[in-house]
This record gives sequence, C-alpha cells and structure tokens, in this order.
Amino acid sequence: MNSQDAKDMADIIAAVGTEKLGHSLCSLLSRDIGFDMSCAYLFRFDRNAELLHDGYNGLVSPATLEGYSRGGYLLDPFYVASMNQHPAGVWRMSELAPDSFFSSGFAISRDIHPCVSSSHGTLVEEIGYIVPLQPQTAIVLSLMKAENQGPFEAAEVRRLEALAPIVSSALELHWRVFLKGPDATLASPESKLESAFVNFLQGQLTDAQRYIAKLILQGHSNASIARLLGISEGTVKVHKHNIYQRLEISSNSDLFRLFIGYIAKSAR
Repeated sequence: MNSQDAKDMADIIAAVGTEKLGHSLCSLLSRDIGFDMSCAYLFRFDRNAELLHDGYNGLVSPATLEGYSRGGYLLDPFYVASMNQHPAGVWRMSELAPDSFFSSGFAISRDIHPCVSSSHGTLVEEIGYIVPLQPQTAIVLSLMKAENQGPFEAAEVRRLEALAPIVSSALELHWRVFLKGPDATLASPESKLESAFVNFLQGQLTDAQRYIAKLILQGHSNASIARLLGISEGTVKVHKHNIYQRLEISSNSDLFRLFIGYIAKSAR
C-alpha cells in the first residue's frame, strides 16, 4: 500500500457516518476509472428511495431527483434487482435491465430518470455496486459515463470488482451504525406490489392487471412477461388489451404518462 492508498482509506474511514462517504469512495474509484457522474441510493421495499450521495455535478434538476425518489426508482433495474435478492457485486445496468427497457418511457425520460446525459433522451452507460443489507434493503452506488465516452472497459470493470470489498464494507458499516433505524421493517413475503403500484389506477384494474402494468412500465416485453408469469404471449396480449381498454389508452407510452402523472400528483 502506497501513501496515496493509505490516504484514500483513511478518508473513507473518516467519512463513514457522514454525507462525505460517497464522495470519498468515488475519489478512490476515480483514480483508475473514468466516469462523469455518480450517485448512491438506499433502496427499501415500499419506501421512497433515499439519496445518500449526489455526484450528478449539477447536471440533474431537483425536480427530476424528486420524481425519481418518489416513484421513478420503482422502474430502475438496480432497484428491481435489489428487491429480488440479486447477487451482490458490480453490474452494468444492461445486465439487469428487461429486454425492452432501453426503449421504455423510463429509460428516455428526463422527468423521473436522472441517469441521462445533457442531451435529452440520451442514455449514459451506468454500472453499479449492489450492496445487500437485509431482505428487500440495499444500497446501490452507481457510476455513469456520458454516451460519447463509450462503455466502461473490461479493465475498468475488473478494477471495480477488485475494490468491491472496500466499497461494500464501508457502505454496510454506514448502514448498520448510522442508517438502520428501529422502524426498519420487512414487507410481507407475498407482497409483489409496492403501495405506489397498488394506489396507481386503484379501482380501475384488478391486482393481476396492475402487476402486469408494473412489468410493462419496468420495460418487459410480452415474451418476458409471459416467461415471468408462466403464461403464453397470447394471454399477455389479451391482458394488455384489457388494460388499455379499461384505461382508455392505446400504448405503453400512454401508460407511462399516466404513471408520471400519478407521481407528480402524489408529490404535491
């Protein structure tokens, strides 16, 4: 360990329990990995996402961050993976995202998705550490590159993986000592829908239809939904047709706009 390594480790230890932890971790990572933005969120089932580190460098509006924390995060592949006990470690968003995610409303929306570049609708390459804390609770530390920088290189991913024990240990300690409160409760094991999805379109759709609407919003294709639910694509199409009829809409984009409207209304 050289003197710079020792200083970085000392800074991280000193930052645990403070708002500077994310910055200290990213300072360590930036020595070998190039990235334009970073963020860390605490994800808990049926609780608003909590921003622990804002490394967006002023490129994301407060309104977008608010929309994401209040409901947009529900469509984020990192959140979905965290709630489904995905293995810890370093993951590209593209490895976690459903098959139609990158053409979904969420992926191209600046209203509730902070991980877009300054060019409207242009995704950045995102890679993140998933740090499970307890069932349905995790911290995700993400690094992002602007699209014109290209994806993270294999050597950068290997370096991120090598540093994973440091990142995970620091974030786990931060949670255990400073974030975990007595009100931390687990959702019922059979819960499949967060309150936002239960309340969204309440009275207009059945529970099964709301669950399918959730999968559509998260970026699943008909084939993907069929695999997840163990039904045929034809049955999925029938469900989607009935959902559209009940809501008087004609596309996934219309469904996404309804969801955006719900989040905006709930924020008032």
